[in-house]
Amino acid sequence: MKNHWLLAVLACTVLASSAPARASDLSEIKNTQKTILERLDAQDKVLKDIQTKLQQMPGGGGRPQVDPHKAYEIALANSAIRGPKNAPVTLIEFSDFQCPFCAQTTGLVDQVLTAYPKEVRFVYKQFPLEQIHPNALNAAKASIAARNQGKFWEMHDELFKISRDLSMGEIRKKAEAIGLDMKTFDADMASPETEKAVRADLELGRTVDVQGTPTMFINGKRVMNRSLEGMKAMVDEELKKKG
Repeated sequence: MKNHWLLAVLACTVLASSAPARASDLSEIKNTQKTILERLDAQDKVLKDIQTKLQQMPGGGGRPQVDPHKAYEIALANSAIRGPKNAPVTLIEFSDFQCPFCAQTTGLVDQVLTAYPKEVRFVYKQFPLEQIHPNALNAAKASIAARNQGKFWEMHDELFKISRDLSMGEIRKKAEAIGLDMKTFDADMASPETEKAVRADLELGRTVDVQGTPTMFINGKRVMNRSLEGMKAMVDEELKKKG
């Protein structure tokens, strides 16, 4: 950090000595130097705040370690389900419609369901990361409003198609495109019960150590290898247990 200050001073010194100085030039150089130093000072303060917060986190700044063998009890509640309701293997994803990695995961989930059409059911759980994704909560609410009209998966697919532009205008266009009753949709979007459903999934996610998205579980065990091969290995292991 001290090096940054030295560079700022040297840069302004070079400017001052590179040509005969007029009073106006010297004044401008001093103002430039002052601006640079103020910005560096602010930058140093931010870095120090970050370092302090990291030091206060568990394990010297890292996230708590996850036990890949632990099986969590995850209530399905009213979550949307794809696949046979009585399938022996349950794949659960805590997801965020504005998360680019979640958008990429949709293809992987489709591959797993195609590979195990009778053995696997997929459950979607809401986990909007509001601090970094300002439109994620509205998207989550929109999917629940669509679920209320029996079209969760249609809305799910459309929202991920526009994950980079989840403004309410675009969300409403998708709601109209899949044939939702817009008066009912708008009422459900404004209903406290809709947001309450999202918050319930968020709270559930925290109780099973969800720290980011996408986080996936197969029969309660966290998916550590998020590839088709890794997930098939987990599914096959669970099916073997079922006999």
